[in-house]
Amino acid sequence: MTTPIDPRAAGTFRFVRCGYADGVAELVYAFDDGAELVERIVFPDAPAPDLARTPALGAALDLLHFIAGVSYYKAGVPGELRIETRVPDAATAAFLDALYLHGLGEFAYHNKLDLRGRIRFPAEMSSVPVASAGTGAAQSSRTRTLVPIGGGKDSLVSVEILKAAGEDATAVWVGNSPLIAACAARTGLPLLNIRRELSPLLFEYNKAGAYNGHIPVTAINSAILAVAAVLYGYDAIAFSNERSASSATLEYDGQPVNHQWSKGWDFERGFHERLHALVSPTLDYYSLLRPLSELAVAERFARTSRYDDVFSSCNRNFRILGPKPADRWCGQCPKCHFVFLALAPFMPKPRLLAIFGRNLLDDASLAPAFDALMEYRDHKPFECVGEGIESRAAMAALAARAEWREDAVVARFADEILPLLDAGGLALAPLLVPQGEHRIPARLAALIDAHR
Repeated sequence: MTTPIDPRAAGTFRFVRCGYADGVAELVYAFDDGAELVERIVFPDAPAPDLARTPALGAALDLLHFIAGVSYYKAGVPGELRIETRVPDAATAAFLDALYLHGLGEFAYHNKLDLRGRIRFPAEMSSVPVASAGTGAAQSSRTRTLVPIGGGKDSLVSVEILKAAGEDATAVWVGNSPLIAACAARTGLPLLNIRRELSPLLFEYNKAGAYNGHIPVTAINSAILAVAAVLYGYDAIAFSNERSASSATLEYDGQPVNHQWSKGWDFERGFHERLHALVSPTLDYYSLLRPLSELAVAERFARTSRYDDVFSSCNRNFRILGPKPADRWCGQCPKCHFVFLALAPFMPKPRLLAIFGRNLLDDASLAPAFDALMEYRDHKPFECVGEGIESRAAMAALAARAEWREDAVVARFADEILPLLDAGGLALAPLLVPQGEHRIPARLAALIDAHR
């Protein structure tokens, strides 16, 4: 077999096979009859699955194979998807169609592609999948929960809520970031680090000019953790995605484009339904922070200084672990700007400056970046940041405070932007109230409301 020089010329993307043995899941794909793209996911010290868990493991592995394929499909976006393993049922195929379409929305926007009508997963119409009875978790009144750690404030707020509730939780992360490892260790929870090894051929394709861009990483990690839940005997996966993750970044060619689509409610609901239908009706998947705004999460994070010297939401410095704030926060990316702004109303100023190592709101050159966060003369950045109303409300709150009002960006906001806004829509308090749809278990949902 020969490798296509450019996957963009391929007519078919193939899901070739998947399997699991000795703690390693192997996912195999190909374009046309080209060389195989082989991804491996390593689950450390995973116990051998017993017969009772084998059906659930197979179903979770199939789902992972389909979802992780988005990393490779996007290199060529061919018009045909060919499944050479178990073909999904109609409901799963529809879920995957939506995931690839919306999860690749930002990728399509930047590459000037229209994926509508192009992504059609084959569906097996004659069979109805039946989920196994459980994942192998111990049958007791105490739920065992995997809580993914991302290195930023959100997952650490979830950790503290789970600890306060006395939940049996394990901090889990995918990848080899030393920064995330340091955050996970600081939680004091048991740790699980899963390793994902992308096919080296994908990087060769990228060098040769294949399509590249943003993919729905949270969807892939969710599917990896579903396999982990079955292997290690957990019965819940608690992500930390808040309600603003469901808001589109912009509209392009009549279609909403959301950088955070796989962190949003539509994905959470759909993936939860697929897990219950295919893997186990007792495996819960939810976001513990779904009813909260980004500002509400920031306010809760500010209640403890436990993680001040280890956490970071910065995308540029994400893999760096060092003692200085500059090792964790670049101060130039939208994530740095938003997290600084979101925390400012809820933290003493000296504490916030110590975390970042500088005052981002007193740097006049950053005014356009903060304008974009507030959706003033620009759309919200393609990053995991809050809604424009949250940034405007936070900035308005700072403009009213003596310790912040003279800083360059805040002063400019007060002079130039604030007079254009409806003051009645800038209050912080309403944005801190939990609201909206969620799938949080009742025992924890009550804690979210009571934790105000």
